[in-house]
Parts: sequence; C-alpha cells; structure tokens
Amino acid sequence: MAMKRVGVAELKNSLSRNLRLVEAGEVIEVTDHDRAIARLVPITPKARLEIRPPLRPFSENAQRGYPPLNLPVSSLDLLMEERGQR
Repeated sequence: MAMKRVGVAELKNSLSRNLRLVEAGEVIEVTDHDRAIARLVPITPKARLEIRPPLRPFSENAQRGYPPLNLPVSSLDLLMEERGQR
C-alpha cells in the first residue's frame, strides 16, 4: 500500500479524519509545497499491566524489622538538602 501524502492545509482542514486513518494503521506523509516535512505513523500499543499474585503472603513481611543504618548523616539533613536544591 502506498503512503498517503497530505499537504499542511489539507491536514489542518481534515485533521480528525487523517488521525483516524493513522489510528487504523495508515502512514501519512505531511508535505509543504510538495516537500516532505513530517510523517504521521501509528504508535505501537504499550503492553498492558500484568498483575501477578504475590510470591509469598504479605504477613511474612508485615512484621519484619530492619536494623538502623547508622549513617554519618541524618535522614532529616539529607531531606533538607534535597529540598533546598529545588
């Protein structure tokens, strides 16, 4: 199938129709004074989100405790430094 060529003025006048064609899989080349300046191509659909069951129950991790990191700087100092950079 040949690629459809559309001038800028025609594209503006019938944008919705042309976008529906692209959505249906057609490629449209946009021209300005018979010089190709852009190409409208359909996007590939992104993969759908897959929700998988957990590998282990939440109750195994809910009560888990972690020892403090004992870093040489406090988390408050790090937070204030980051916010000050904005």
